[in-house]
Amino acid sequence: MFHYVLRRLVLIPITLFGILLLNFTIIQFAPGGPVEQAIAQFSGLNMSTTANISTAESMGPSSESGYQGASGLDPAFIAEIEERFGFDKPAHVRFGSMLWNYLRFDFGKSYYQDRNVLEIIIERLPVSISLGLSSMFLIYTISIPLGVVKAIRDGGPLDIFSSTVIFTAYAIPQFLFAIIFLVTLAGGEWLNAFPMRGLMSESFDDLSFFDKVTDVIWHLALPVIALTLGGFATLTMLTKNCFLEEIGKQYVLTARAKGLTEKRTLFLHVFRNAMLIIIAGFPAAFVGILFTGALLIEVIFSLEGIGLLGYEAVIVRDYPVLFATLYMFSLLGLTMQLVGDLMYVVVDPRIDFETRET
Repeated sequence: MFHYVLRRLVLIPITLFGILLLNFTIIQFAPGGPVEQAIAQFSGLNMSTTANISTAESMGPSSESGYQGASGLDPAFIAEIEERFGFDKPAHVRFGSMLWNYLRFDFGKSYYQDRNVLEIIIERLPVSISLGLSSMFLIYTISIPLGVVKAIRDGGPLDIFSSTVIFTAYAIPQFLFAIIFLVTLAGGEWLNAFPMRGLMSESFDDLSFFDKVTDVIWHLALPVIALTLGGFATLTMLTKNCFLEEIGKQYVLTARAKGLTEKRTLFLHVFRNAMLIIIAGFPAAFVGILFTGALLIEVIFSLEGIGLLGYEAVIVRDYPVLFATLYMFSLLGLTMQLVGDLMYVVVDPRIDFETRET
């Protein structure tokens, strides 16, 4: 096991290097970078047009600096803007410097917030974690009992009906649930029972501790439900299939032959063995929630989390924030995958990753 963990630890920085290199290369060819945006601001252009600066005919020909829209501007001024954003150096030098800084978790300062990027991420991280943990708690709370019941009543009316419901919910994207909730329950065409955006009310500081907790739960209700509806189908069916597999094994037949009741057999023997793979898969499932649905949910409900932070960074081309969030997400995902593998060994010592082909 030691050698397997060591190999995985060695692969983490290599994988991170590949992810950062690929995205850094793509960014070099993306129009509307921070220099172009600064030129557009100076020229009085609409910021929404900066992404198309390189193709807009009304901007005139390229200047000697290579930036569309810079025609007629002082080259010294363009050089000053490049130096401000660090674009006065070749791409490979900037990439090498970024890697060295990231090894020390030094992400620099945001181009537009004039704050340390790490401070911004730490400030936004609790929102994303709260959203992910809350939805995972609901998903596990609903899926495990439902999966057990479906396994016990396999093929019955309850099993068929519940399968129809959960697969219908699974087929609908989580962001679509969020939009439906906004329209029907958050001040749209129907009810105004929940807030449309944010994590707390404007009068949050004046509330008592209990009211503050209630206010946060009230704001998180719709985002968490939207994430839960799209996420519990897989775990429910996994629980059901694990139980069905365990129920058909010889030790269950032996327990029944010894006179154990069905309830005692299920929860004393079957439940413990069937839950191994489900418990061990929690780290990977949690990362999946953060990587996929949570990002769009944060954007739709304007929750100040990592997902919304990354989205805003893409829109304004705030490269330090963009690459820092990418780096943190990738590092978290790779680490949690390793933790998930270790969890399998903890809950079932019979698993040995050393025998796997590498």
